[in-house]
Amino acid sequence: MKEQFKKFLNEEQDPKAIEKITSKLNDLLMKNEEIGYIAVQKKPAITVFPDSIILTNKRIIICKPKNLGLSMDFTDYTWDDITSTFVKENILGSEFSFGTTTDLTISIDYIPKTQARKIYTYAKEQLDLIKNPIVAETPIVETAPIIEEEDEEVEEVETEEVTSYAEILPATTPYETYEPIQPTQPASGDRKLSELSKEELFDKLQNYKKLLDNGLIMQGEYDAYKKEILSYM
Repeated sequence: MKEQFKKFLNEEQDPKAIEKITSKLNDLLMKNEEIGYIAVQKKPAITVFPDSIILTNKRIIICKPKNLGLSMDFTDYTWDDITSTFVKENILGSEFSFGTTTDLTISIDYIPKTQARKIYTYAKEQLDLIKNPIVAETPIVETAPIIEEEDEEVEEVETEEVTSYAEILPATTPYETYEPIQPTQPASGDRKLSELSKEELFDKLQNYKKLLDNGLIMQGEYDAYKKEILSYM
């Protein structure tokens, strides 16, 4: 406990007074109660048994020694009971005061100025926490739904080396080719158009039409044959 309060000995606190206070605080502190600051009275004359004020995160405790320092009176006020705090700086030290909800004003004088400013600042912070409590919010973390991926089985296909492209090329059906008939140059043994009757000319024209429909002759060729046959009909 003594090690914990060594940090309060750097603003002109009386080490003996701090030691006496800390020895009594073991049984006074509540669960989760932490000491914020300790200020010790310092009068112009030698003060054998100075008063002290302790500020915790839950209350203000006034310590007044009695019976030649053999015992001590403790008076505490929770932060809910405190409405305001004041500091008045004098030539010799400062006076720290606070008001309560029951219209009481408690003061402790001859506090060194540095200590008075520290307890005033700490008190303001505690009162501000009462008015504006900090609510710890738990952040909401959105998690994406877990999609279970099904393992796809990939079938391995054995491949064979192809040595001949003829094995993989599809067979094609050969088309019959027709030589275009030159009406002006009939093959030997064929009769000329002028020697054919109208019925024979009409049959020949129908044959050319079938060749055109089957894509075996071009439209221009058919037109030429048709023109020549009609000239003899």
